[in-house]
Amino acid sequence: MSTKKNFWFLSLLVCSIFQAQTLNLYGGADQDQYLGCLNCDTFDRNSIWNKFGDYGNILSSKSIWNSNGNYGSTLSTYSPWSDYASYPPVIIDQDGNFYGFLTLNTYKSDRSNLELAMILCKYHEDIKKDLSGWYDRLFRQYPY
Repeated sequence: MSTKKNFWFLSLLVCSIFQAQTLNLYGGADQDQYLGCLNCDTFDRNSIWNKFGDYGNILSSKSIWNSNGNYGSTLSTYSPWSDYASYPPVIIDQDGNFYGFLTLNTYKSDRSNLELAMILCKYHEDIKKDLSGWYDRLFRQYPY
């Protein structure tokens, strides 16, 4: 199967698995700072995919897409994009169930193995440049 077909298959799988539950990010040393919703629509004000909201805006201090912020810098101990983060964000659903840490740090125990988390980690630089396009690829089903 081609790479493009594999990507679309994974996207459909991610879409179907996570539409029933809301996955949220919490950051900080005590994981008490809300960082947005991982699988909410691009129009949702809490979505990390909404570039106009607090959690999707590249200039917001609460956004994982802010390269200069605590939660988006490759050097921050609180960022998912740091290879050595000690306190990366946690993924928790609306019922409080823990889905692991969103992190590039391969040494972090309980690193999330959710397909969505792996895609975010692998493509975060590309995703940051086109949030709505990536949201569409991951969550919206297109007839192909």
